[in-house]
Amino acid sequence: MEWSDLTEGAKAVLEQTRNIKNDKIQIVEFDVGFTQEADIEEGYDPISIQEEDYQSLKQYTQQNEYGEKYHMARNKKTVKIILLEKGKIPDNLSDIPVFREYKIEQ
Repeated sequence: MEWSDLTEGAKAVLEQTRNIKNDKIQIVEFDVGFTQEADIEEGYDPISIQEEDYQSLKQYTQQNEYGEKYHMARNKKTVKIILLEKGKIPDNLSDIPVFREYKIEQ
């Protein structure tokens, strides 16, 4: 699967995993169903992450053609995705901070 095949919501999530600073692993956490309106003052673009975006991410992480390896875990509506360093899942994922959250406020 190629980048151009991804849905817009899936691209927004994956772009956050690519912002690796100082070789630190970054986790992106999102809720399926999340929507965010554009906020020009805060510099936010509109974003929507729906079930089709999750399915697109799932397919991409399993079949991407760029050699990157991801770990993705889902618990009900909440999904965590991480771009793996050296193709390995870290020993303790709970020690790695969440870099970006797209969460539905309860």
